[in-house]
Amino acid sequence: MFLDSVKIEVNAGKGGNGIVAYRRELKVERGGPFGGSGGKGGDIVFRGNSGLSTLLDLKFMKVVKGNNGENGRNKGMYGASAEDTIIEVPLGTTVYDDDTNEVIADITKPMQTAIIAKGGRGGRGNMAFATGINKCPDFSEQGEPGEQRFIRCELKVLADCGLVGFPSVGKSTLINACSAAKAKVAAYHFTTIVPNLGMVRLGDERSFVMADLPGIIEGASQGLGLGLQFLRHIERCRVIVHVIDMAGSEGRDPLDDFEKINAELKSYKMNLMKRPMIVAANKMDLDGAEDNLKRFKEKYPDITVYPISAYTHQNLDPLLYKIADTLEVTEEFSLLEEDEASSVVNYTFREEEKMFEISKDDAGRYIVTGKPLERIVAMLNLNQESAVIRFTRQLRSFGVDDALRKAGCKDGDIVRVLDMEFEFRD
Repeated sequence: MFLDSVKIEVNAGKGGNGIVAYRRELKVERGGPFGGSGGKGGDIVFRGNSGLSTLLDLKFMKVVKGNNGENGRNKGMYGASAEDTIIEVPLGTTVYDDDTNEVIADITKPMQTAIIAKGGRGGRGNMAFATGINKCPDFSEQGEPGEQRFIRCELKVLADCGLVGFPSVGKSTLINACSAAKAKVAAYHFTTIVPNLGMVRLGDERSFVMADLPGIIEGASQGLGLGLQFLRHIERCRVIVHVIDMAGSEGRDPLDDFEKINAELKSYKMNLMKRPMIVAANKMDLDGAEDNLKRFKEKYPDITVYPISAYTHQNLDPLLYKIADTLEVTEEFSLLEEDEASSVVNYTFREEEKMFEISKDDAGRYIVTGKPLERIVAMLNLNQESAVIRFTRQLRSFGVDDALRKAGCKDGDIVRVLDMEFEFRD
């Protein structure tokens, strides 16, 4: 079963907890703190596998959980870091954050890896907090929770050229004729419901990958028919081969077909109209094809048309050699239009997050939020009084107290930091 889109939840592993321990060996004076730190939680990693061709395995995972780091130990020993969870995905898989639509990874090469969710760092033991002033701290940190994400994976086939056109124009017959592909051919529309790939080898030892893509209809860029499935897979093709039923055997006008397909490519964007397009006039062995070809050349004199018959293998070589020649001088295209490039988040670099933000709810409470602050709170051990006191000092050093005063917070007002509430004291 071919599956090219799936949504799953990924939870990276939690870091191990640090511990509070002391050195108490005989004849060791002032032994001091001896609690070790926890190990790092395991990442969720996607790795490209050229042997896979579908996202079916991911569909049944639903939730992918990472391994937790080991807690720290006595005698200053660190807990072991957890192993990463590696998920094999087919080449051509693009991973999005489903909440923000941010691109997390684009896996196009064998063994290429990408961290989809990062594991939490291990909490520090009391040995790590020892200073010249506080020589024997009695608190430690909890392990940091692993990153949680809802992601969307889309598979876009890796092919050099893609065959596009209305249903039943002969795309499957063409790829069967020029490669070892065994695409289904039948006398009804939408015979092809998943992409078919074929390796085309020429007499001069050149070769390229051709994709037979599901047929589209008018309105495909808005999701009609199988349009979005088709358009997703053509995004990576460097050359578009527009196959036209020049005989009009389905009762359509070939010129009208040509205009409608181009309109759908333009509507979908993704720079599809900037790719070189080669027009293949198919079914030239049928009545009426020569007359329609003449009309086409009169209306589009600047477009070179390759008249072929995929069924009888007529004139296929000139078309295939033209595709190979075009591929040699065509580089990969950006998947986005120029006016959209500025809105794309570069997933290899993230801007520094704001430490905190302050807002006020309907009940008059001051709400302090912020991802970095949330991580600190998550690693706070509320059972240790010294850890809570240290946390209040951290809030002051981060400027939370001053920011609350500027926001109008006064003595006795309630301040909420995640799940904790306390009274503000100036």
